[in-house]
Parts: sequence; C-alpha cells; structure tokens
Amino acid sequence: MSGKNILRNLAAALALTACAAAAQAQDTIRLGMTVSTTGSFALASQSGVRGVEVWVDDVNRRGGIEIGGKKKKVELVKLDDRSDKQMVTRVYERLIVDEKVDLVFAPFGSTLTTAAATVTERLGKYMMIWSAASDSLYNQGFKYIVSGTQMPVSAMLRAGMEHASSLGVKKVALLYSDEPFPTGLAEGGREQAKANGMEVVLYERYPKGQKDFSTILQKVRASGAEAFVPTSYEGDLISMVRQMRQLNINFPYTFMVYASTPQFLDIGKDSDYIFSHTNYHPAVNWNVTAGLTREQFAQAYDRLFPKAEFAPDFQTALAYGAAVLTEEIIKKAGSTDAKALKDASLALSDKVTVMAGPYAISETGMQLKMPFPVVQSQPGKGLVTVWPKDVATDKAIYPIPAWKDR
Repeated sequence: MSGKNILRNLAAALALTACAAAAQAQDTIRLGMTVSTTGSFALASQSGVRGVEVWVDDVNRRGGIEIGGKKKKVELVKLDDRSDKQMVTRVYERLIVDEKVDLVFAPFGSTLTTAAATVTERLGKYMMIWSAASDSLYNQGFKYIVSGTQMPVSAMLRAGMEHASSLGVKKVALLYSDEPFPTGLAEGGREQAKANGMEVVLYERYPKGQKDFSTILQKVRASGAEAFVPTSYEGDLISMVRQMRQLNINFPYTFMVYASTPQFLDIGKDSDYIFSHTNYHPAVNWNVTAGLTREQFAQAYDRLFPKAEFAPDFQTALAYGAAVLTEEIIKKAGSTDAKALKDASLALSDKVTVMAGPYAISETGMQLKMPFPVVQSQPGKGLVTVWPKDVATDKAIYPIPAWKDR
C-alpha cells in the first residue's frame, strides 16, 4: 500500500473515531463537579459526592434522563479542588472549556461555590448548589445558580435557638471562624437568639486555621453563657470539644452544626450530649415525590460503598437531593441550556419533595425550605430527634452533665 493510501486510511479512521466520540457525547449528559481530597472541606465534600454518585448509578440503571423522547445516560466528571478557592476557578473553567460538561454541581461550601459561580456565570453554565448557604451568594446577581437543598444560613439555626429557648436558656455565646459560611451562620444565629428572647453575651470571631481554643473557651465560660454555639467546620469543632474536656469547660446547652456527622460521632464519648441538626435520620421521612426514599437510599448507598469509612450524613442527603432535583429540572427544561434550566427550576418551585425535604426557591435561586430537625447524641441511643415536637422521638437531656458526671 502506498504512503498516500496509508495516510488516507488513517485520516478516515480518525474521522470515524471522532464521529463516534461525538455521537457518544450526544447520547450522554456530562455533569462536572469538584471534590476536596485534602484541606478543611475534605470530609464534607467527600460525603456529598457519594450522594451524587448514588443518584448517577440510579439514573443510569433506569436507562438515563429523557430529553426530547430519548434517554441519555449521565457521566459524572470529577476534579480535585483541594479546598482551595483559587484552584476552584481554574478547575471549573477546565470542566467547562476542556471537559465540555453540560452543567455543573457546585463544590462544597459557600467559599468555594462563590468562586465557582464567577466562572460558571462568565461561561454561561447552570450550577446546581447542594451545600452553599451564605445569603450573600444569592445577592450578587448570578443568573444561573440554584440551591437545590441547602436552606439559607440566616435561617439554619432557627430550630436550635427555638429549642434552647424552650428549655429555659437565657444567655447565648456565639463563636465563629472567619469564613463566609460560619460568619453567616453566626449572624443568623444572633438574630434567631434575639427573636427567641435570649441575650447574646458573647459574639466573637477567630482566624481561620486556629488550633488552640483554650483562651477563647475560657472567655466563653467567663461570659456566663448557658448555651454555647460555635459555628465552625468539623475539624475545628472536634478540636473545641476535646479541649473543653481537657479544660473541664461545660455548658448546659452546646449546639454544633456538624456534631451529627459520622466523622464527629467517631470521636467517641466526647461527642455525647451535644446538640446538632440533620435531615438524614430514621425519624425524618418526607413524602418523597422524586428520587429514592431514605430507606431506599440507604440500601443503594450500602451496595455502592460497602467499605465506606463513614455512613451517609446530612451532607450526603443534601447532595443526593440536589442531584434528583437536577434530573427533574432537566426533564422539565428538555435541554441543558442554562436559561432553560433556571426557568425550569423556578417552574418546579414548591412542587417537588426529595429525600432531604420540600424544594422551593426564590428568583435568585436561594432555597426557602429544607428544614433541619434538632438532634442530640445520647449515650446508649446515639442520635435522637428532640425538636420540633412533631418529629421528636426522645426528650432532650438538659442540662448537659458536667464532664465528671458522665
């Protein structure tokens, strides 16, 4: 065979390969997201992505998502962001420009999601948010973002403050890390405390990355607070509670947002009696209209991740719920065009309930529902639901016993 013929055959083969790849791409919906393999967001991020992976598996087992009378399977493209907001902007651009994803899921948390939104908006892609609750994120004019399952941070401590007040707490101390989500959580908590007739006796920020909390914990104790509510990420909260035990510092009511996660509970007896919240618990079973029920999800999770170090938590439930909503939105839109998806997101508002709860959004994409019941880690029982009364399965142990009496 001549050299020219060889070149012609090679060119034809490459053309056929390219056509086949293009055809395959048209038969799939490519969804991109980043995962934090290291850094302060690693535990929460990895809990979330497993929820998305349960949905991807379920969708593809059903043959895909129907668009225009044809079912398309879902392909999840994951890149590492290392909990770094500078890296987030680069990898989301890579997902859209190089990986050519059709739409994206947000990274974990308000800090990283805000950085990602600057890229997705510039490049005209729809982003489904599963964890970013900062109110300010939804006030920046982003057109194509939707918080599928995460309620706004300003309302997140409502149930906890109502519960503390119902127990007779009068004085509250709020301690927060100098980051968007913890700051917003503390700001909302301060307003919720006042609304429930409690005095905020300490409201203090500490720098991101701080490891020694002994001085500030003693300051909290000196404030006379009956309720201690630090609004920080998992690692900081674990360090705080261990240092509280070492310093023999205790409060009648301690509420930590991440104290319901398997990773936090894994620290053992130090996690006992702490109040938290979750939307993933045997007592919380919504009338699901889309996606798997909590029991079905638990079975699917165990099948996919039989060797997972930790069980699913509320972050897994949030991410799964957001993924299910993405499917409903794509079907409603009949397209992956960003504007069509946002219009469909609004059209479905207040009309869908997923495992994480009822879905409703504002025009800006902020989630308006998805309530979190209050739970307490009780010795011999594990997590029990204690508030509100209509979902409570046990009474709260209050005041929290002193360290020497546990």
